[in-house]
Amino acid sequence: MRKKVIAGNWKMNMLPNETIKFIQDIAPLVKDTKNEVILCVPYTDLFYALLNAQDTNIKIGAQNMHWEENGAYTGEISAKMLKCIGVEYVIIGHSERRQYFAETDETVNKKIKSALAHELKPIVCVGETLEQREEGKTQEIITTQTRLALEGLTNEQVKNIIIAYEPIWAIGTGKTATSEDANESIKSIRKEIEKIYGSDVAQNIIIQYGGSVKSTNAKELFETSDIDGGLVGGASLKPDEFAKIVNYLM
Repeated sequence: MRKKVIAGNWKMNMLPNETIKFIQDIAPLVKDTKNEVILCVPYTDLFYALLNAQDTNIKIGAQNMHWEENGAYTGEISAKMLKCIGVEYVIIGHSERRQYFAETDETVNKKIKSALAHELKPIVCVGETLEQREEGKTQEIITTQTRLALEGLTNEQVKNIIIAYEPIWAIGTGKTATSEDANESIKSIRKEIEKIYGSDVAQNIIIQYGGSVKSTNAKELFETSDIDGGLVGGASLKPDEFAKIVNYLM
């Protein structure tokens, strides 16, 4: 049985002092969960998050990285840099990166390969726009993004990846795909992975749902057949609310 992984994506929020307090507040609230808990924080918070998450069951991730190890890439951070300070996870290909910073399926693929080479676990985002959804292209878009993101990877490498299905029209809007719709979309992603990597990889890969996940809908979403937890945005900024999402089974 696949484990549930609940990751918080803080986006461009939280100062170091707020990070310290957040972890101090949430750690006792999630200490007994059987689910994996990850906080993906801004670069400036990583050191403080890692320090304060010691001796807890909370893992720390970054929100982006460059695919090169070093070089003339002003303002960028490499997988090697993240790994050396103890980061375990990194979000790759979030829709906001694609929308505002011109990320493509090709750059997503490069970043995944670099992350895996440095033993970081990528959380790879795929998802359709409202226009694509209304045109009936959801399955085509998300399976294509998945296939291109994983291009050139081995079965063993894919096993170390988390996919996050994030319908773009549901991010930060308060709208959420129904549990049935979200589950069907994730089934499509799983079937695409099965075509390329076989049933063993497909049945064991973690595929999250992201898109206005909150405590009131987490249980319904996470108890479907194929949704393996969530990538949580705004609700991950509130310790009590995020703890309720993490503890949905308890």
